[in-house]
Amino acid sequence: MSQEKNFKPEVKMVHTDSKEKNEGTDQENVEEREFTPEQDGNQLKVHEEDFLQGLIDAAGYAEEEKQRIEIAREGKLLFAFSIRPLSESEYNSCKKKHTKFIRNRSLGVKMPEDTDNVKYRADLIYRATIEADKKKLWDNKKVWEALRNKGMQIVSALDVIEYSLKAGEKDQVVDCIDKLSGYHDNLEEVSKN
Repeated sequence: MSQEKNFKPEVKMVHTDSKEKNEGTDQENVEEREFTPEQDGNQLKVHEEDFLQGLIDAAGYAEEEKQRIEIAREGKLLFAFSIRPLSESEYNSCKKKHTKFIRNRSLGVKMPEDTDNVKYRADLIYRATIEADKKKLWDNKKVWEALRNKGMQIVSALDVIEYSLKAGEKDQVVDCIDKLSGYHDNLEEVSKN
């Protein structure tokens, strides 16, 4: 009779390079006022430079925000890598790349038939991994060769991700990518900021 090990794979999210959330900020020092449309226009003009700088700062999110992911099993750290947020076009590109389309002859349009979710999730992880870590882990030819020697079919970096991460770990990493990319932000909080 075999004994089952009771352990949970662990995907640990470590905030290293990202700016910490502003908890407990000066919210109590903010006074709300109603302005006339003319006063609103004047306020916008006075703060236009701040708004422009805010747009420029917001556009640099992909280079500035990072999150460290640690993969541990049975309490042992196996490897770690850092991810960055993805843009909406990167999500769409991954989806298109891993979706099989069929052409409806009667309508004359291409329609999605099936998405290879395994490859889609691996591609999201690959694209979100920072360049230095891609080279060390997913694109490392020594890793490819070692996995091939163990009988695994490695043709691309996505295969390394597929063999290295368990399904639940991939799910947690993709969830971290989504959060970092703003998909889990509280809409009310975003509209106030």
